[in-house]
Amino acid sequence: MEKKYMRTNNLIGTIAACLILIFTLSACAQDHKQNENRLKNITTIANSSVLLNNQQGFVPVTKLADKKFVSINLGFAYQSSFDSLLNKYADVKSLSAEKYRDSATLNDLADDLKYYTTVIIPITDQMATNGRFLNFISDVAKHKDVVLAVFGDGKSLGSFDNLNSPIVWSPQNNNEAAMVIPQIIFGGIAAQQTLSKVFSGKYTAGSGFKTTVTRLKYTVPEDANVNSEDLNEIDKIVAEGIAGKASPGMVVLVAKDGKVIYNKAFGYHTYDNVMPDKVTDIFDLASVTKITATTPSVMRLVEEGKLKLDTNIGYYIPRARNTPMNAINVREVMLHQAGFIPYIPFHNYIKEGDYARDSSAAFPTKVADRYYIRKGFFSDFMWPKMLNSPIKTRGTYVYSDISMYVMQDIVEHITQKPEEQYVLDNFYTPLGMHSTGYLPRNRFSKDQIIPTEDDQVFRKTLLEGYVHDQGAALKGGVAGHAGLFANANDLAIYYQLLLNKGTYGGEQYFKPQTVETFTSKQSNVSRRGLGFDRWDPDLTKKYPSELASSQTFGHTGYTGIGVWVDPSRGLVYIFLSNRVNPTVSEQLGRMNIRPRIQDAINRAIDKGKK
Repeated sequence: MEKKYMRTNNLIGTIAACLILIFTLSACAQDHKQNENRLKNITTIANSSVLLNNQQGFVPVTKLADKKFVSINLGFAYQSSFDSLLNKYADVKSLSAEKYRDSATLNDLADDLKYYTTVIIPITDQMATNGRFLNFISDVAKHKDVVLAVFGDGKSLGSFDNLNSPIVWSPQNNNEAAMVIPQIIFGGIAAQQTLSKVFSGKYTAGSGFKTTVTRLKYTVPEDANVNSEDLNEIDKIVAEGIAGKASPGMVVLVAKDGKVIYNKAFGYHTYDNVMPDKVTDIFDLASVTKITATTPSVMRLVEEGKLKLDTNIGYYIPRARNTPMNAINVREVMLHQAGFIPYIPFHNYIKEGDYARDSSAAFPTKVADRYYIRKGFFSDFMWPKMLNSPIKTRGTYVYSDISMYVMQDIVEHITQKPEEQYVLDNFYTPLGMHSTGYLPRNRFSKDQIIPTEDDQVFRKTLLEGYVHDQGAALKGGVAGHAGLFANANDLAIYYQLLLNKGTYGGEQYFKPQTVETFTSKQSNVSRRGLGFDRWDPDLTKKYPSELASSQTFGHTGYTGIGVWVDPSRGLVYIFLSNRVNPTVSEQLGRMNIRPRIQDAINRAIDKGKK
């Protein structure tokens, strides 16, 4: 009976996996009426679900950096949807009981949990009649933090009278409920109901705990007073861009008022149309690295009093003291007013003998597949060349990548950590941004990473998971101005944190005043904030888009990236593409794809306010 039950559930699970596409808003026209009905259903599920056994306040889950999550599939029909939503909040591995189905107990499965701290288990009323499952849950709860998601009419709740672990119970057992309960567990949706009747000696009428929203919610546009059909314009603009060879694929995410209301992937990794883009795909962020890695590091150090914006570079970097950079202060660097030249094409200086096709002690730095640069190339050649470059335009706005090489070095001097480790420890891991980081090929398969240029001049290979920017590549893939990779959902988390003025997931990362200072206009000679790009008051430029408000801040990236936050609309807009594949194309800019999408979003939001 159990085997048949699990096999049937596997089939239903496959169907549920397809339904996830509906939830993540796959590239098909959205229907307003249909989504209004969905919203009613989502709201009904959220309003009827009850959080039990939460005396310790474990739900919504906090301190993600201290936890290793696993979701157990005991044969739940909608496991794929359940796990998909969990993974929008944290890195949650999945383990199935299927391979242990012939054993008398699930001790072997319990043994496989040794590397995890937090175990999330969905179970239905019918499944809760299985003694093996109940024994497994009881046993695991003695050694691990367990969160139980119970689906059904509640008759099984009495089976868990001896369990002290948090339980989130939904009276509905369907795909939608499987996508709502993970959001209650992680704080995307608040628990607000108590039991209306007695279910057991322990779970009596009035039992239940209430929580508040602490993270992004994943829902339909109507949940944020936006008509789904008004967002169909995005689909048209993207289709036009792909047809016009602006980029082989694109991902667009829209969050409004802390709710992700649109997240779609279009096109393919490359123009050979073999591998479709997915919303979980990881992109080379290029210069968006500046405000997603280096600038938050600077913000944290300024808050801690370890870095002063009006102190000179030479104070922090000993090697700069006898160079033209010495007297320039950090604020000038962050505003791109230090007088640095914009860019040094370091790859043009490479000679025979500077690189090798295999790694060795003499050639330790990996630049791309089968390309290694000689030891000391950055410290002995690139860095001195930057430090000693002429200061020509100090006091005026000249955008320069050198500024963020400098800030990376300052951050690393102060923290005594490589920047890639510092941002991982302080931001990405605790925030649940599990796709974000430098050097993605060390953690992810090539299939998950969108390729950039087929570089036939410098590295002579298709770049897959190696930074496109040549200078960052020669530095080993980790630089203050480029080298960061992420997916759209991770970026939405980080930029929602900034929209929240420094708080996310129940934890404070920055003081509100710090966010306000860095993201607002801080220059008398440009539109810039500190590190951040901003709305341009010269309305003829229509930057970043015609309808963007004066509060808008963010940045673009050379590979075809755009990230913009508009506090006046409660908006986070993420645009990801690989416009440099197979070679650099200017079509994305010529066709105004990014700003046109932004304005389509702005119009849809503004229409909803009326």
